[in-house]
Amino acid sequence: MGKKTAAKTKLRLLLAALLVTLCANVRAAAPALQLERTISLPKVAGRIDHMAVDLGRKRLFVAELGNNTVDVIDLASGKVAHRIEGLKKPQGIGYAPKEDVIAIANAGDGSVRLFHGADFAPLGTVALGDDADNIRLDPYTGQFVVGYGAGSLAMLDPASGSVVARVRLSAHPESFQLDPAARRAFVNVPNAREIAVVDLAAGRQTASWPVGDLRGNFPMARDTGGAFLAVAFRNPARLVLLDAASGAVKASIRTCSDADDVFLDAKRRRIYVSCGEGGVDVLQQEADGYQSIGQIKTASGARTSLFVPELDRLFVAARAGFFGLGSDAAILVFRPEP
Repeated sequence: MGKKTAAKTKLRLLLAALLVTLCANVRAAAPALQLERTISLPKVAGRIDHMAVDLGRKRLFVAELGNNTVDVIDLASGKVAHRIEGLKKPQGIGYAPKEDVIAIANAGDGSVRLFHGADFAPLGTVALGDDADNIRLDPYTGQFVVGYGAGSLAMLDPASGSVVARVRLSAHPESFQLDPAARRAFVNVPNAREIAVVDLAAGRQTASWPVGDLRGNFPMARDTGGAFLAVAFRNPARLVLLDAASGAVKASIRTCSDADDVFLDAKRRRIYVSCGEGGVDVLQQEADGYQSIGQIKTASGARTSLFVPELDRLFVAARAGFFGLGSDAAILVFRPEP
């Protein structure tokens, strides 16, 4: 091989190596969440609360607390397909696919209103008493579990609309997570400065995990493997990982302020924390624990979200006016990367 040919070959190899490095750096710098689309929510004013999904029909339910409505979004078209009106500050939403029942918890009158999933026909109202809030569907029993009042969980039968059981707590419950296999619930009770552990089979609280000097434990997520809980606190703004068996603190990590939802992305070993300050914090599991890999900008006040692993999408709710004067409320649809 001549000197000129060898030099050209060496140059090509160097350029190829440089290109690989540049591509790797671009991939490393790419945000963990890409804004895929924005779904407008016309004529929706005020605070937006939690969301739920009907996977079979690819529909997203959005509790519009300040508007006294729930919007039903057709995710295929990216448009509002139906609006349920006449509610009283809706906060939590649950969907039972077997019975095809939508449950909407209302803070204004303490009721849970039930609707048929196919045509949104009213199925009845369950009066719980006060401040009906978060809803979860218990896959073990098929019942809705609803947090409400000065300190209670209620179990509702979606088919009959009847209250099957109640569990007393020390103060109003915020976000909670169910462990169906162990028949337990882990409940954030911020006014009592604790996380309550509930035996669902026995219908009583069995343990209290104090949160020390931390305040405002509103959102919670549970590791699908059952090893830990992820709890976000507002004061100071921390994400705390707790051993699910003992409540022992495994990690405490700085996070965004005014957190209202937290989700685990098991596929990518990530945690998403959505916050009212206007961003979603993304934490990645590394060999030495979870580390922040950046914050994705959303909008001020956009603190509620829903991660749906089956759709591989994170939905973030933004209030009207936060994209500029006169802008509609919206759902920001993020696609995780890679």
